[in-house]
Amino acid sequence: MSNNDNESDVEYSETEECGYDDYYNPLDQVDRLLNELVETLSSRLRLTPSLSKLLLHSHNWALDSVIRMYLEDSSQLLVQSKLKPEKPPVVKTLSKTLVCPICIMMLPKDVFCGIGCSHLFCKGCWNTYLETQVMHGVSTATECMGCSVMATEDFVLPLLATPQLKERYVRHAFSDYVRSHPELRFCPGPNCNIIIRAKENKSKRIVCNSCKTTFCFRCGSDYHAPTDCETIRHWLTKCADDSETANYISAHTKVCPKCQICIEKNGGCNHMQCYGCKHDFCWMCLGDWKTHGSEYYRCSRYEENPNVANESSHARAKEALKKYLHYFERWENHAKSLRLEEQTLQRIRERIQCKVMTGTDGTWIDWQCLLDAAALLARCRYTLQYTYPYAYYMDAGPRKELFEYQQAQLEAEIENLSWKVERAETTDRGDLGIQMDVCEKRRTTLLQDFLES
Repeated sequence: MSNNDNESDVEYSETEECGYDDYYNPLDQVDRLLNELVETLSSRLRLTPSLSKLLLHSHNWALDSVIRMYLEDSSQLLVQSKLKPEKPPVVKTLSKTLVCPICIMMLPKDVFCGIGCSHLFCKGCWNTYLETQVMHGVSTATECMGCSVMATEDFVLPLLATPQLKERYVRHAFSDYVRSHPELRFCPGPNCNIIIRAKENKSKRIVCNSCKTTFCFRCGSDYHAPTDCETIRHWLTKCADDSETANYISAHTKVCPKCQICIEKNGGCNHMQCYGCKHDFCWMCLGDWKTHGSEYYRCSRYEENPNVANESSHARAKEALKKYLHYFERWENHAKSLRLEEQTLQRIRERIQCKVMTGTDGTWIDWQCLLDAAALLARCRYTLQYTYPYAYYMDAGPRKELFEYQQAQLEAEIENLSWKVERAETTDRGDLGIQMDVCEKRRTTLLQDFLES
């Protein structure tokens, strides 16, 4: 088994729930892991290594399962894995020459070959076909030109004309093997060839030590707790399909509910103060902030219409769109807040740098609590953003009511923390520390209660 082009030194990966998983170097350690499985299967069942690779690859490297199925009915297993034709090959002629079905040329019989089925083609046509497959990134999925029987690497490699093509085929095959192994995943970071191994193929937060990309191990997309992989896939598809419908709610400005001045949101906090009349209000629902602390449950949750089932199809469609827009607006708003708070953090770093360098107000250690608060704020808001797809697909009932209550509590504490971080230089550090503890407890409580393995 071969390797990827770029070599990387690797150590460990960080996960949200499970502590640590192994990083593997694609040049040796992963290769060794896969080859051990291939060698075991080959020796136990007396199969060629190339056939064993494809057999394991087609069954997600479940060694014990493959051995059991092979011993029960080897022929059925090979047919189902597309490694053997359903009917035994039939020799149609004893002539010394054959006509190639592709190029329609009569050629000596010894220049023909096949995968093990009844289809024979000249080596020239095989070479052209295999070269095209390799250039399109196809390796382990290469089939016979006449049926669906798969070609092993022992058959493919001798027919490829150049070392470059052979190397490309082996590289693509290696990538296919990694992707089919449930314990392995390539880091999705740009130009990163790190391979990560996790003993359990489940949703968990991985941080690549090489490129610092954060992702979900199970699906490879952005980490999305408490929403599960299937739900977030449906949500992102729906967002993409309905993006034009929702464009109008993506505007960056709203009108002050008191003086009607147009206000732009330039920070991550949803606690807004009108620059004209100084009225404090919530960016999401435009409610008065003074009474908003007790109303977050109403702001974040969607009020279902109890009579919608008895109304017309037009009314039901309108209600469905209204519900979607409620959750989408809050999903989008927290995504924007994350971007704005990153800009705020950069400005804070610059101000701290100035204070420290001029010696006017403490050292970097004195200001570390503020940087920690900003990092926690980003982590909490990221979790909060992904609670909205989760709530959108939840069935109505006591469990959803509990979830929405905890969601509202988390949102209220996040906005309090965001307000303090954005006004860090006038915020008491002890008060900031207390708010950080409250936020993290709200976040971990929600995840512990609703995170599904």
